[in-house]
Amino acid sequence: MDRKHNKSLVLNAKELRKNMTKEERHLWYDYLKYYPVRFSRQKVLGKYIVDFYSASAKLIIELDGSQHFEEAGQKYDKQRDEYLKEYGLQIIRIPNNEINENFDGVCEHLDNLIKQSLSQLR
Repeated sequence: MDRKHNKSLVLNAKELRKNMTKEERHLWYDYLKYYPVRFSRQKVLGKYIVDFYSASAKLIIELDGSQHFEEAGQKYDKQRDEYLKEYGLQIIRIPNNEINENFDGVCEHLDNLIKQSLSQLR
């Protein structure tokens, strides 16, 4: 991976943390912040900033708004995911509407994926 802490993205990451979307705030404050496995939010990884990242689970959680379902967004996400997967990271993409409409189901799904990821790393 390029430099783990890309200084050129740090200010942008801090700004993104201050201005999270309502779905990001909901997932962070109502689930991930107090999850037993540590997560970071708006984490700089190489040349990208990811929504949520767990180093111990080698897991990235991305919340996707409508722009991610347009052709340009899908192309960008594919390149980004390929880059991040080269470092053994698993990327989970969750549409914003799932956070809004099925939060408990999303949390249960994430819990299962995190536990599965951790068990494979041991």
